[in-house]
Amino acid sequence: MNKKVNFQDLGRKDYKETWDYQEHLFKEILDTKIKNRREDAGLETQNHLLFVEHDHVYTLGKSGDLENLLANDGLLKNIGATFYKINRGGDITYHGPGQITGYPILDLENFFTDIHKYLRFLEEVFIKILADYGLKGERSDGETGVWLDVGTPFARKICALGVRASRWVTMHGFAFNVNTNLGYFDHIIPCGIEDKAVTSLAVELKREVDMDEIKEKIKTYFVELFEAHIVEN
Repeated sequence: MNKKVNFQDLGRKDYKETWDYQEHLFKEILDTKIKNRREDAGLETQNHLLFVEHDHVYTLGKSGDLENLLANDGLLKNIGATFYKINRGGDITYHGPGQITGYPILDLENFFTDIHKYLRFLEEVFIKILADYGLKGERSDGETGVWLDVGTPFARKICALGVRASRWVTMHGFAFNVNTNLGYFDHIIPCGIEDKAVTSLAVELKREVDMDEIKEKIKTYFVELFEAHIVEN
C-alpha cells in the first residue's frame, strides 16, 4: 500500500481548470488500477492532495436542487461569479478567495475501504484545527461537514464536504471558510439547508487568520489521521 500523498498548493486558480486537473489525476489512478487487474502488473497507485483558492464560483452537486441557486445570470455577472453543475455528492456551495478548498485524490485501497470513515476523517481534521483556536467543531446528524453550536438556533457551518468516489478512488473534497467573504453565501441556500447559517474562522475569532498557518495544520492532521506521508511537489 502506498501511503505517500503528493501535495500541491495551486494558489488562486479558476474552478474549471482545477476540475479538469482533478479529473486527469483521478483517471490516472483508475487506469493504473484497471491495468493491475487486467495484467497483474503490480503497479503502485498514486495519491494526491491539492489546495486551491478559487475565483468566485458556485457549484451544484449531482443530487442538488437548482432552485437553491438564488442568483440569475445577470447577478452572477455583476458579482463576478460563475456556476457549474458537477459530479460530486451534496447540494450547492460557494468557493472563493479566503477559503481553503482541498481536493484529496486518493486510492482508498492504500488506506482503508470505507467512504463513511473517509468523510469522518476529513471532518476530524477541521474539528482538531478549530480546537486549536478554542472553538468546538461538531458533526451534525444527517449533514456532512463541520459545524458550530449544533443543536441550537445558532448552528452554523464552517467547513463543507462533497466527494465523488469510483473503485475506491476519491475526488472533490472540502471547503474551509477561513477569511471568506460570507456575503457570497447570500445568493444560495448553502447545501440546501435553509435554517442554518454559514460562518468563517475570521468571523469566529474576530480577526483575519494566516492562511499558510491553516494549510500547515490541515496537512499535519491529515497525515496524523490517514497515517500518510506528504510529498511536496
